[in-house]
Amino acid sequence: MTTPVVLDGQSLTLDDVVAVAVHRVPVELSPAARARMDKAQAVVSALVASGAVAYGVTTGFGKLSDVAIPPDRLDELQVSLVRSHAAGVGPLLSERETRAMMLLRANVIAKGFSGARPLLVDLLAGMLNAGLYPPVPEQGSVGASGDLAPLAHLALSLIGEGDLLRGEERASAVTMLSAAGLAPARLGPKEGITLINGTQAHTGIAALAVVDAHRLWQVAHLAGAMSLEALLGTPVAFDARIHDARGQLGQAASAALLRELLQASEIRESHRHGDNRVQDAYALRCMPQVHGPVLDAIDFCAGVIGRELNAATDNPLVFADTGELLSGGNFHGQSVAMALDFLAIAMTNLATIAERRIDRLVNPDLNQGLPPMLSPDAGVNSGFMMAQVTAASLASECKVLSHPASVDTIPTDGNKEDVVPMAMGAAWKLRRILGNVRHIMAIELMCAAQGLDCRAPLRAGRGAARGHQLVRELVTPLGQDRVLSTDIIALASAIERGHFTTGMGGTA
Repeated sequence: MTTPVVLDGQSLTLDDVVAVAVHRVPVELSPAARARMDKAQAVVSALVASGAVAYGVTTGFGKLSDVAIPPDRLDELQVSLVRSHAAGVGPLLSERETRAMMLLRANVIAKGFSGARPLLVDLLAGMLNAGLYPPVPEQGSVGASGDLAPLAHLALSLIGEGDLLRGEERASAVTMLSAAGLAPARLGPKEGITLINGTQAHTGIAALAVVDAHRLWQVAHLAGAMSLEALLGTPVAFDARIHDARGQLGQAASAALLRELLQASEIRESHRHGDNRVQDAYALRCMPQVHGPVLDAIDFCAGVIGRELNAATDNPLVFADTGELLSGGNFHGQSVAMALDFLAIAMTNLATIAERRIDRLVNPDLNQGLPPMLSPDAGVNSGFMMAQVTAASLASECKVLSHPASVDTIPTDGNKEDVVPMAMGAAWKLRRILGNVRHIMAIELMCAAQGLDCRAPLRAGRGAARGHQLVRELVTPLGQDRVLSTDIIALASAIERGHFTTGMGGTA
């Protein structure tokens, strides 16, 4: 039986997000969190009963915060908030991204600063466990008062409005909830704003992205090691003494992984003596100096995003120990937005160096005697010529997309929200970059495997040889020209599901 992820608002990890969002591990609320939530909800109830003024509880929102709401319309206020903020447009978030957002929203409510009833977390957990998720457009959030529009589309389904999805099935939220033995929630004071105020849409995408980025970092070393062997490169540049002399953690980890992948190479021994080249080109020799900082960036971003998983991002926050509601700005997504932009830049560097290795593999002026375009019958056949062009196109697109979103700002909500982080834009840009890098890595694996075929019967280092074997489990060697798109997609899909990285090391 699968052990559920227990939500307590304090201990959710990136691995937990992947487990629930991707692998459908069940979710439940911890008893301690339930008790904290009850105490915070009692503070909200007492405030409403006293007739006190509190933002978003007894007043309007944003620019309308100076409008007092009559007691008999407080429930209506919360429902109207959800409906009015469901203004997203564009493509829908993927199922795993939406599930990540749902999990994070449940976890932040479980933290006990929201003043919402445990009922909302129970409903979110029930939906996750039943495989239900709402259609959530990815556009419409500036990440300022949180991801208002995406989260509002989620909140709609919790109150039984709009649609819900389960796999290919789509029906009204009421119908889908009922079929799963769940009932829509009737929102109480502050619960509408609790559901939509926070950073969980862009942080959900970010959590999945940082895990994907680390997998791609590992694959980059596998592909790079295979390319180095095919190009008769030298591993001398990966000597630990060189990298210890610099002291950069990511660089040292990168060099260590390359040394591991290149152990016991027959190809290396075949040209150890008599090779007049003293140094390889940067795309081979400087892999640790380029790949290494990418790992440093991934580790930094994992820290920022990991902390945000358990962050209280509502407004106002309820402090049950003192009975206070305090208004602040924890919903502002600048920290994650900047991390996403940093990771986008890092992954673009991974793309550009891989594309240069691909070019060296296919270019007869640079590929150390390999067939032109890696084709055994070049001329009539073009081999991998266009695969390199595709990689160049993707790498250049990454450069455009790596322009930071978080330096932009545009006033919203009648200039009340006058400095915004554009975190959601940073999130979907990074997602696109990761997809591009995945396809570039697929192309390099495909080309490097063809190059290693040409070096047979000499065998590459143990790790590189294993990479060659894994490629050949999916894609056959190229003889006569064929459609390459199918091969690229097959390898990219395999990268995404961990085909090349299961049991692979490489952490700083």
